[in-house]
Parts: sequence; C-alpha cells; structure tokens
Amino acid sequence: MPTTQATTPRKRLGSVTAEVVEAGTPERRSSSANREERRTAYLMLAPMVVLLGIFVVWPLVYAFKQSMYQGNFYKAPVFVGLSFYKYVLTDPGFYQSLKVGGYYAVIVVPGGMLIALLLASFIKTLGARMASFMKTTVYLPTVVSAVIASVLFRLIYADQGLANWLLGVVNLGPKNFLGNASMVIPAVAVPGIWLGLGITTLIMLAGLLDIPESYLESAQLDGAGFLQRTWYITLPLLKNVLLYLFVTGLVAAFQEFLLPLLIANGGPVNASTTPNLYIFNQFRSATPYAMTFSITASLVLFIVLGTISALVFRLIKSEKAVDA
Repeated sequence: MPTTQATTPRKRLGSVTAEVVEAGTPERRSSSANREERRTAYLMLAPMVVLLGIFVVWPLVYAFKQSMYQGNFYKAPVFVGLSFYKYVLTDPGFYQSLKVGGYYAVIVVPGGMLIALLLASFIKTLGARMASFMKTTVYLPTVVSAVIASVLFRLIYADQGLANWLLGVVNLGPKNFLGNASMVIPAVAVPGIWLGLGITTLIMLAGLLDIPESYLESAQLDGAGFLQRTWYITLPLLKNVLLYLFVTGLVAAFQEFLLPLLIANGGPVNASTTPNLYIFNQFRSATPYAMTFSITASLVLFIVLGTISALVFRLIKSEKAVDA
C-alpha cells in the first residue's frame, strides 16, 4: 500500500507534465500560429505567382532565348549568342528613338499631370450634379480611339486646318506642324495629353477627395493662401498618387506607337520615331534578321524602362498617406 500511495502523485505529476508539453510554451504556440499564417499566405499567393510565371516570366525567358538565334519564319534559327545586343547598342537609330521617346514623355507626362491637377481641383469645388457632368465630359476623350484621334489631328494640323486658321487670326501662321522636325513631337504630344487626360483627372480627383478638409480649413484659418495650401498640404498628401501617375505615364509615353505612326509616320527624318515605332519599323523591314533584331531591341527597351522606373521609385520614396 505505501508503494501505491507513493506512485499515484508521480502519475498525476506525469500527466500534468504531458499536458504542459503537449500544449507547448507561449513561444511555441506563437511560432506554430506564424507558420500557419505563412502557409495560408503562400497558398493565397500561389495562383498569382503561377499567372505571373506564365504570362510574364516565361515570355521574357522565351524572348531572351529567341534573341540569341538569328532566323525568321521561313528559315531554321542559327545560334548567334549575344551578337544582336551589340548590333542594337551600336545602332544610332536606337538612341535617336530613345531621345524622341524621352522628348515626347517630357512634354506629355508633366503637362498632362498639371492640367489634370487643375481640372481635378476645379471639379472638387463644384456641386454634385455639375461635378458629375464635368467628370463625364473630361473622361470622354479616353474612350476615343487613337486612330480616330490621329485622323482628327491630321486634319487640324493641315495647311488649311483649324490650327493654322487660329494662328492666322493672330498673324502667326501658317506653320508646317508635321513637316518641321522641331514641331512634330509637340504636335503629336497634344493628342497624347488629350487622350490620357480623362483617367488622369479622375485618379487625381480621387486623391484630392481623400485629403481631410480639416487640414485645408486649418491652414486657411492660419492665413495660408491657395498656393501655400497646395504646396504644403495637397501635393505632399498626393505623393503616392503623383508617383503612380508619373511612373505609369512615363512608361506609356516611352511606348507610344500609334500617334507618331498615324499622324507623322515617324517623320520628318525620323524626328517622331519613338522606340516602339523604331522596333516596328525594324520588324517589318525585309532583312533576314528583322525578327531577331526587333526582339533584341524590345528587350533592351524593357531594361531601359525598368531601370528608369526603379530609379524614380528610389528617388521618390513611396510612403503610406497620412490616415485621416
């Protein structure tokens, strides 16, 4: 009997110890919960990773492979290594197209964002019905086809077109908008700004409406004028919106293709040949290496635009907006 009484407490102690070990320490429970959360996150991200691999990574890998083979649709490809990267990087036409694309972007992106900011600020001050009418009106150019816009602006820039008629009224015309190398890119940039103005204005307006009115009212009570409120309150709180519009607008402007092709056909003397139009012209040339050259140039352009975007994000650090 004494032996039985002595073993019973040990059994109970062992049972309690097993329960404690089974339950684990708080650190172990926290670690197990973290592993479960990470597993759930990986499962939720898996479809997006698969889609990214199919539609982004695999095409890039395949394009890089194709850039190392000279060939076309009718002949067997021949391995040439990285030779075409040398050809692209030593072609003055490629650098000329980058300059044209940069010039076009410098006009379209800041110009479009400034006009959109002014329009969005104006719409914000309107009543509900008038604001709805203005938003619809501003958005209309976005649904216009770039082909239609190109035809329309070719008519406007014609010798007897609307632009020259207006210049004639103030004794400044006529001008050869599409035949002058220094005027063709600004002329093409006008419809570029017009077509993108709607969506840019609406995004800008959404950002403005997200700014608490109490901030602006407090600044106004302290005697801050419109420019001071815009510079010290509105623009800093619109930083993420402006960064998004700037980067996406910059990439889109560099890749503009239809407007320079349909309005000026890349001329005069390649003055409106943007990078994508340069690649398109190389692709439709009659040379036996046209396809490989155009693929290689596309990849080099991809690297250039990716580098520019990374630099922009690096220089203008994105931050979470102050929550109201």
